[in-house]
Amino acid sequence: MLLQAQLKALLREGARGAERYDVRHTQRSWRQFAAFAYVVEQYGYRYDGLSPLSPKGSPNPYFAFRRMPDAAERAARTAALHPDAPNGGPLPGMRPGGRRLEPLPEARREVDLLHARIMVDHSRTHRRRGLILLLVLPLVMLIPLSQTGFSGGALLVCAGVWLFFAVLWGLGLLIARRRRRRYGRVLEDAGIVWPPA
Repeated sequence: MLLQAQLKALLREGARGAERYDVRHTQRSWRQFAAFAYVVEQYGYRYDGLSPLSPKGSPNPYFAFRRMPDAAERAARTAALHPDAPNGGPLPGMRPGGRRLEPLPEARREVDLLHARIMVDHSRTHRRRGLILLLVLPLVMLIPLSQTGFSGGALLVCAGVWLFFAVLWGLGLLIARRRRRRYGRVLEDAGIVWPPA
């Protein structure tokens, strides 16, 4: 149902001639979101990376799709081939049936490359994601400390809580960097420079 709503919103924006379409990842997986990006491209909007609407370090950022020069022709061709797509029918490049965002073999390579671009972009959001929490957490912990007193044990507990979150943030940063390198190599092997300069 959410997929249909997103597709209908895209078609409305396309009919208005909007230059950019912004959307959040609402699919079950990043691979399904890449399949959705493939479908969006069939209607004339190419994946363009993180949207300027996204707050810095947001765990659920917006992604931008930029209107292609031949968007109207693409949308008309796709609508003629898949007239029921916005109402639950088969989607371009996807298998028909219950799992609507499962690519057909001929679309799989392009979906994989879109997935790699999306993962590189999403991994770039991690750096600031937990940093604000680490900076604000000591101030938040002052509230219970002011009630219980600034004893050595209470300070040690607060330091342990902060250290726990700092380790979690560091591990997340490490995973994000590895993911960025891994998917960056996939794009490099395909001759794609991402993110574009």
